[in-house]
Amino acid sequence: MNFFDGFILNTILLLFPLFLYLIYIAYKKNINKEEMYLFFELALFLSLLLISRYGDFNHNSYVSILVNIPLIFAYLKGRKKVALILSFILGLYYILVFDYPIFLVIIEYLSYFIIYIYADKRNVTSSFIINNFVIIKAFVLSLVTFYLINPLGNILINLINILVSLITLYLATIGYYKLIKKIEDMVSFNNILDELEKEKTIRNSLFKITHEIKNPIAVCKGYLDMLNLNDKNKINKYIPIIKSEINRTLSLMDDYLDYSKIKIEKDIIDIIMLVEEVTRSMDILLKENNIRTIYEISDMEVYILADYNRLKQVLVNMLKNSMEAKMNDKDLTIKVKTIVSKKDIKIIISDSGIGMTSDELALLGDNFYTTKLHGSGIGVNLSKEIVFRHNGTLEYVSEKYKGTEVTITLPLDPELNNL
Repeated sequence: MNFFDGFILNTILLLFPLFLYLIYIAYKKNINKEEMYLFFELALFLSLLLISRYGDFNHNSYVSILVNIPLIFAYLKGRKKVALILSFILGLYYILVFDYPIFLVIIEYLSYFIIYIYADKRNVTSSFIINNFVIIKAFVLSLVTFYLINPLGNILINLINILVSLITLYLATIGYYKLIKKIEDMVSFNNILDELEKEKTIRNSLFKITHEIKNPIAVCKGYLDMLNLNDKNKINKYIPIIKSEINRTLSLMDDYLDYSKIKIEKDIIDIIMLVEEVTRSMDILLKENNIRTIYEISDMEVYILADYNRLKQVLVNMLKNSMEAKMNDKDLTIKVKTIVSKKDIKIIISDSGIGMTSDELALLGDNFYTTKLHGSGIGVNLSKEIVFRHNGTLEYVSEKYKGTEVTITLPLDPELNNL
């Protein structure tokens, strides 16, 4: 089997369990984080097992470098405990299969762990972890090559083998990770859209409950109109009926309140990372609809105490509204901009779409008011409520046929951002 065929086989063995994980989370949809991480970790272990057991290495330490990719993925996803277990398994693999010195294996995988701890505390990018992983691997592979694998071999050939191995590891890691991240973003985006539609449908259905509430109230009014305080028979007959209808109304109202409550689960999140994730996910739809995009997103880390998924819901809804504002005969441009100050962060989403009149703008956000042909009038109201629950504001500026601009303002905690 030549190098290319071997690389394809190793890629299939490596990615097959990870694709099963992606298919599972896409199918399951409402999977929680703990369950998602559990299946991701199982996929990493299975990837390592398949590639180490059935991979085409021909007992060649240069090609076996691909078995390290599950470990890198574990660190990139912040699965520290799993990474330590994978490090132990990989260490044994190199010691037993390729006769690596024990002390060198310990130093190598301890170095990876130290790099991860450093990166985790400073919230650096994934490329930092990958780059340093490759640098450490380059040092170890050079020592092993010149002192263990081929100490008497041609220096140039040794260097070429090392370089090819490192380039393969670097490009494969980046390529595979970006592919998986892209699919995860697409799954997450579709789940958010499904959740939005589901919540809109539920709230729209609740609108119909007013008909059920109106009926008992009408009954009460009818009996009160017929009630004669001087007629004890009517009083004894009508009052229990009126009480019963009032109780039924209260019961219906309780059901409505239970459905209409929005659950907010706050945690420390990087709001800039959230904005980037949403825009990255939406790019797929935007490009399919020939929509031009402009992104002016800060490259700094901005932390707030918020519900990641709820705010993601708001941003997706805002961008979706901008997309749907496209006029048939004109191109549409959507711009996403962030402005960070000491007290707050502003996320501004503007479009060159159909816009709204002053009268339409005044009614925007009212329950069940919409300017769309098939809209429910719930999305903006829901978004406003979510932002309000984060002590923020959501403001619209619009002009008919000239576009709309929405500004989401969220307060910052100086302690979280060292301001």
